[in-house]
Amino acid sequence: MGQNLVIVESPAKAKTISKYLGKNYIVEASMGHVRDLPKSKLGVDIEDNFTPKYITIRGKGELIDKLRKAAKKADKIYLATDPDREGEAISWHLAYILKISEEENCRIVFNEITKSAVKASIKEARKINVNLVDAQQARRILDRLVGYEISPILWKNVKWGLSAGRVQSAALKLICDREEEIKAFIPKEYWTVDCSLKKERKKFPIRLTQHEGKKIEIKNEEEAKKIINDLEQGNFVVKTVKKGKRMKNPLPPFTTSTLQQDASKKLNFITKRTMSIAQALYEGVEVKGYGTVGLITYMRTDSVRISEEAQGKAVNFIKDNYGDEYVPEQLRVYKSKKNIQDAHEAIRPSYIEITPEIAKVSLTPEQYKLYSLIWKRFVASQMSSCELSTNSIDIINGSYKFKASGNTIKFDGFMKIYDYLTEADEEDVVLPELQEGEELKPASIEGKQHFTQPPARYTEASFVKLLEEKGIGRPSTYVPTISTLLSREYIVREKKNLMATELGFIVNNILSEYFKQIVDVDFTAAMEGKLDNIEEGSEYWTNVVEEFFAPLKVAIDKAEKEVSKVVIEDKVSDVPCDKCGKMMVIKHGRYGDFLACPGYPECKNAKPIVEELDVDCPKCGGKVLVKRSKKGKKFFGCSNYPECDFVSWNEPIKEPCSKCGSYMTIKYSKTKGKYAICSNTECGNTMPLEDDTEKKDDK
Repeated sequence: MGQNLVIVESPAKAKTISKYLGKNYIVEASMGHVRDLPKSKLGVDIEDNFTPKYITIRGKGELIDKLRKAAKKADKIYLATDPDREGEAISWHLAYILKISEEENCRIVFNEITKSAVKASIKEARKINVNLVDAQQARRILDRLVGYEISPILWKNVKWGLSAGRVQSAALKLICDREEEIKAFIPKEYWTVDCSLKKERKKFPIRLTQHEGKKIEIKNEEEAKKIINDLEQGNFVVKTVKKGKRMKNPLPPFTTSTLQQDASKKLNFITKRTMSIAQALYEGVEVKGYGTVGLITYMRTDSVRISEEAQGKAVNFIKDNYGDEYVPEQLRVYKSKKNIQDAHEAIRPSYIEITPEIAKVSLTPEQYKLYSLIWKRFVASQMSSCELSTNSIDIINGSYKFKASGNTIKFDGFMKIYDYLTEADEEDVVLPELQEGEELKPASIEGKQHFTQPPARYTEASFVKLLEEKGIGRPSTYVPTISTLLSREYIVREKKNLMATELGFIVNNILSEYFKQIVDVDFTAAMEGKLDNIEEGSEYWTNVVEEFFAPLKVAIDKAEKEVSKVVIEDKVSDVPCDKCGKMMVIKHGRYGDFLACPGYPECKNAKPIVEELDVDCPKCGGKVLVKRSKKGKKFFGCSNYPECDFVSWNEPIKEPCSKCGSYMTIKYSKTKGKYAICSNTECGNTMPLEDDTEKKDDK
């Protein structure tokens, strides 16, 4: 039997798959795309029906030679890139480079990296789906036309290095609009009257809801005082006691968006970190007792659908581990939202039997947290509803009506493993046994002043939710969109909130005035719909690009003539130029901020902004500084350089080694997580460190 070649994107994925396929298969990694549009020019022939001019990506020559040699030796080639538009396009480019016929059944796809799924995909090998490729090409060319045609206008009139983007610019407008709403907001005063009643030793709060049968609004202190006086003169009487039951249903399994939102809320992960960890779990992790396994299904999806096989295994697992009563009478079917691709299942564990507890010893702390979240959400989604005993009470005092509600869990159902709170749950309190007609004594009655609050700034989680709701971008684009806005300094992350910068507002104002379609949310969403149509084969990609570009070209011509130059003042530092004495200004470059002389071009002095660690140099006692090499790589050196030559690629810490007294540095591994290791290689002492996810990601 001859040799077969399988090509995937990443080495981690290649390692996992090679263990499943055996010795007759060689698995190689393309390291992502092998061909793309050139960086130095537009690379799209507008006159020739938007024909793309693809070139081999710089630095990929050696890898392509390796793939070509492997392909020549192989009897059969399988292209196993990710199961989405981008993956299909990578396979198409690989097929071109390796001269694989369009008629060849060379494309294999799997939603999960398991032995059965990978082997089944080989039996179901198909031709490359040209519609999927065309949808990706259309998106790539649209993004290139926007970026390369509009960005130079921003460079010329605002600042070099800026960019516009089809999805990016619509997203920026949403953040700028929210900031404008906050600025324009005028707070209004309102009051509440907060009451709590008591029965014997038990106190419980009640909510004032009505006065004379109408919803109550208290505008000022005077109105509040009148209500308090009325209540103090009257009596609190239980009018009705309603006891019943309420069923609380589990949430569906995760999509990309809901995973990012939940990981942000519950684990404090930024979206980029969430997707990076999920990628590692999908591509394969060495799990004790199981070998290298892909622990979760493909993590870029907007579907809540799951396979019958996965559901069957989940139901059996629930029966075996929790009991028959935890399986619902009817199997759960979740409906996805409209206008989704639904190409993949929801995000779920590939092997339900690998519980978070089993996997824990083989995972980093971050991987364990995210896997646990995904596993519990999926298992819970297939379990029985939680049954609550409810208690709803109406209380009257003269013409005023109050409410109180509470519940107790009668049967925990899915909440045995996955709890979540609804708005109704948050208002519930523990109530004593009460009878209709019973009179209760007040424990407290007080008026409180409040002011209406402006709309909240978006967090990454709430912004991803908004992008999904508005139909801007797809699961694969949420993270890159936010990352681009941050790297261009159009927005900043302050604590968890995303805020537009001065630069962000300037760019948004120009784009909103001259390129309305680019920043228009509905237009961007409609374009996503057209990309879906291309994928389905109902629209041709060049027609979609033409429809988009025709009005864009008119807008570009107008903007080139009319956009006036905007001067952004550089922030002045407290560091004088050591060549001419002028106070240096802060500039932003490829590797972050740096100091530059404002006297440029006469004075070309520039220096890095020095970040100082709270660590003494182990050689001379000076301060340890964070520095960057010429290639932008971070390293750590002494402030007394060149007198002191201390340097380390790894960050040193304060605490010396407990065994030999040498300095220790921070390391990170899949198995150990974050830890410190002695710099003395002969010693090798280690100690665990607390993992600070947010901080690490923000660097």
